[in-house]
Amino acid sequence: MNPVDDLAAVLDSTSALVAGVSRWDAPTPCPEWTVRELVNHLVLGHRLFTAVLRGEEGGSLDPRTFDALGDDPVAAYRDAVAGLLAAFRQPGVLEQVVEVPAGTVPGIAAVQLRIVEELVHGWDLARATGQEAKFDDAMVEREIAFSTAKLADLPPERSPFAPPVPVAEDAPPLDRLVALLGRSPR
Repeated sequence: MNPVDDLAAVLDSTSALVAGVSRWDAPTPCPEWTVRELVNHLVLGHRLFTAVLRGEEGGSLDPRTFDALGDDPVAAYRDAVAGLLAAFRQPGVLEQVVEVPAGTVPGIAAVQLRIVEELVHGWDLARATGQEAKFDDAMVEREIAFSTAKLADLPPERSPFAPPVPVAEDAPPLDRLVALLGRSPR
């Protein structure tokens, strides 16, 4: 699959999770964030990447700095998703070099970073809300390979995730990905 198609599939699955939220103040596996703050972080990330891909200045990823959700968090998330996908579908965007929070990367790596971010935070959201995260295992395996290869390239001060935690080799792919990025799937 095209990585932008993978991103669209992940965003679609996470959109279903966002639409299923009944308690926005619930805690998440990200200890400092509620469900609302987690979804706000995703929206801010989508908007930042959208701006960067369009050659504009991005904003903060800290959900405590700015509330991008307003009165309708589900609509805000869907709007941010639509903008992000449109930005990644621009001609030549996967070949251009962009500056994102993880560093200077080609567009193809930027899309992979968004996929990984969405998978991990989709898992967080599913855990926090008692929903099931429905992501394609083959796609998650591709992101495990990407993350494994790229983690060593990130300076420790720029890594957005915690150190890996142990997980069984035969664990489901999503559990292995979140463990690789510092979450305990147990």
